[in-house]
Amino acid sequence: MSERPTKRLENLPEDGADVSDRPTKRARISAEPDGTAIEAGSEMDRTHTADVDEQEEDNHYAPEETRASDLYLDTINRASLDFDFEKVCSVSLSNINIYGCLVCGKYFQGRGRKSYAYAHSIHDDHHVFINLETTKVYVLPDGYLVSDPSLEDISYVLAPTFTPNSVATLSSPSHLSRPSYDLTHKPYLPGYVGLNNIKRNDHMNVIIHSLLHVSPLRDYLLLSNFHGKEPELLKRFAGLAKKIWNPRLFKSQVSPHEFLQEVNRASAGKFRLEQQGDPVEFLGWLLNRIHKDLGGTKKKDTSIIFRTFQGELRLETQQVVVRPESGPNEKPKFDIDRETKASVSPFLFLAVDLPPPPLFQDAVEKNIIPQVGIHSVLTKYDGRTTQESAGQLRRYKCQRLPPYIILNFKRFTKNAFVEEKNPTIVNFPLRGLDFKEYVDTPPPNVSTLYDLIANVTHESVAGTTRDKENTVWKAYIRAGSGGGDDEKWFMIQDLIVEEVRKEMIFLGETILQVCPFLSFPRPAILIEE
Repeated sequence: MSERPTKRLENLPEDGADVSDRPTKRARISAEPDGTAIEAGSEMDRTHTADVDEQEEDNHYAPEETRASDLYLDTINRASLDFDFEKVCSVSLSNINIYGCLVCGKYFQGRGRKSYAYAHSIHDDHHVFINLETTKVYVLPDGYLVSDPSLEDISYVLAPTFTPNSVATLSSPSHLSRPSYDLTHKPYLPGYVGLNNIKRNDHMNVIIHSLLHVSPLRDYLLLSNFHGKEPELLKRFAGLAKKIWNPRLFKSQVSPHEFLQEVNRASAGKFRLEQQGDPVEFLGWLLNRIHKDLGGTKKKDTSIIFRTFQGELRLETQQVVVRPESGPNEKPKFDIDRETKASVSPFLFLAVDLPPPPLFQDAVEKNIIPQVGIHSVLTKYDGRTTQESAGQLRRYKCQRLPPYIILNFKRFTKNAFVEEKNPTIVNFPLRGLDFKEYVDTPPPNVSTLYDLIANVTHESVAGTTRDKENTVWKAYIRAGSGGGDDEKWFMIQDLIVEEVRKEMIFLGETILQVCPFLSFPRPAILIEE
């Protein structure tokens, strides 16, 4: 194929990259319409970005040269394609103008004559490439654009799209009755797919699943279209949500690598793939970070995060006064005659304290695991139960309940030597958890009942000392909005996705629960955050 005379710039390496062993980036000799050859190799030309090169490339190949099909399309290997990893060149590690080879799945920068994708097409005889940003497909080394309906499924896997109508059915029983199939004809349910445990990131995987089954947040991310100057973490979280709920996956599993790499950068290394961590700590950081990235402020309802999870809590404090006539076992109480300080503060989740396990057990009951009902531990928020800390008495009560309430059961405590684990099992209802006693003056004619949609459990070796090395995190997710005898629950542990009986959910050591408000109407999806 003869090359049309043109003037264009080749792809440039990423700023600061080593260029000693790379092809020289210079403007090529081109012919003007009058036939005069002009050398455009000035230093200013060489400083243009790779984005300019993309524009020049697209202008070079006229629309009439777009081909409907090509002989090279039969070399595409969909089984080797994996768009879950960071979009960086496998040679230069640049993230500018990245193309994916549709034959071997590797990423390369640019498609000009001096680019790595061009060299790969010649040396490895792989000719079909997709732009990972625009999803356009090109044939190299010829460099022409390909438009073929058979490539639409690849573009959709790279960048899934959703409509309000398709999102509205994700929580319906019909969604559960229509499984999707991957390339190997293995059935899977979109939204209930495994996440790779790349090294030690299972504590983050359970949080990802729990949040992406919260309908308002899930719908907002699926309908989003972030292509501007939005923070990278927000764009990658939305991209991960679309992959998890994608009904046309090539593989019935998703890797969170691209999102978690950005988590590592955004958290300055606090949450890393290779280090076990605390899911509750990660949840708090992620919610606040996404709220900030969406432009949220300290005011309520300034982002989808605050609209969905933020409530208000009243805290009353009073100095502890020891009375001479009080007995040795008598607990301090609030005195109405003394000054009481009250403050109202927002919360994204409620911390629930577990009763300490018995120190000694007799021979008959030595193997019995202590149990407690959820209402007995929620009395912390009834406005009457007091707690003593740092010479102060405290009592709590909710002022406003959020549409989705998150409960954190504080199972780990630190002392001077080790971090101890409380093995107490919490008994809770799957539906109809009533918070009426824990909120001041609930709105009239509004139910205070909550259902459970996600339950995160912790498993490790038996004992009272926390063992981070042998810890297993599991997420139990309720499927859809069904109930009664037909209610379905899935246990998701990394790549393992199994339907479980709902009676099995109570057996684990619960760390975190996500509960939606029963009468909570689904808000309008706002994309203009």
